[in-house]
Amino acid sequence: MDHAKKHAPYNIFLVLLIPALVLQSCGSKEFSDASRHAAIHSSALSQQIIKSVSADTIDFEIEKITKTEEEWREQLTNSEFRILRNRGTEIPYTNEYWDNKEEGIYYCQACGLPLFHSDTKYKSGTGWPSFWKPIHEKVVEEREDNSYFMTRTEIVCARCGSHIGHVFEDGPEPTGLRYCMNSTALQFEKNANLENQSEVQQ
Repeated sequence: MDHAKKHAPYNIFLVLLIPALVLQSCGSKEFSDASRHAAIHSSALSQQIIKSVSADTIDFEIEKITKTEEEWREQLTNSEFRILRNRGTEIPYTNEYWDNKEEGIYYCQACGLPLFHSDTKYKSGTGWPSFWKPIHEKVVEEREDNSYFMTRTEIVCARCGSHIGHVFEDGPEPTGLRYCMNSTALQFEKNANLENQSEVQQ
């Protein structure tokens, strides 16, 4: 896969990005409806994915979710729509999960698909939540991103196609990858242990 090179020009990227983020984020005081995630998190697909990670034997297929951008705009807050549907990036070190050390599962904010577990989260020093692998290889997809005068590998949710972040080849072992994600694109469920989830949901 064509990941971005290890030493991406982050300073130039941030100089271009931060003013736009400040302007676009102002005035967005809407809040997500947490109840819409509760039903999705307990869905059959979420259970299958969590079980497959624990048992390493269960296979599953992800059925795509297709919505118009207007439908997404009605469902998401302004900031969520900017990140998830307009491929935005949030400001580092000020987002919700960059320094989150609690155990749990990170779901797609748009559709509730489980994407990452705290077991693979690590301190990357970038100011964004970073993971060395997704919860399962099927839950994310890669796309080439040539924005901001760089070639990077974008990570999107495999079910709804929403932008989650980017992956780089400067992560820790055993994968050597850094999945650099946006907190706004994620919904964190605290104390969601993979083995316990598998046992409860069988």
